[in-house]
Amino acid sequence: MNTEPYHQLDRVIHEKGRLAIMSMLAAAPQVAFTDLRDVLGMTDGNVTAHTRTLQQAGYLAVTKSYRAGRPLTTFALTEIGRAAFAGYIALLGQIVDEHRGG
Repeated sequence: MNTEPYHQLDRVIHEKGRLAIMSMLAAAPQVAFTDLRDVLGMTDGNVTAHTRTLQQAGYLAVTKSYRAGRPLTTFALTEIGRAAFAGYIALLGQIVDEHRGG
């Protein structure tokens, strides 16, 4: 068995919380902090920690604004983030195909 694809998995994305965040953001142009928290069932601290890691990797853009006088933080994938996520998914597909025998 070829183990090389496993070693190529992006460790920033591979953690399940960050993978969930990347998956949500890949499906929408932007997502609010509270939506990430509520849909994924995370605490504020988890969302903050994971989005910070993704932002430091260059995968997320963060926008802070106000809606109806209240702070609003939204996240969107950067071009680098979209490419990294697409590469991650392609690599997972390769791993699955290898285990299916082709």
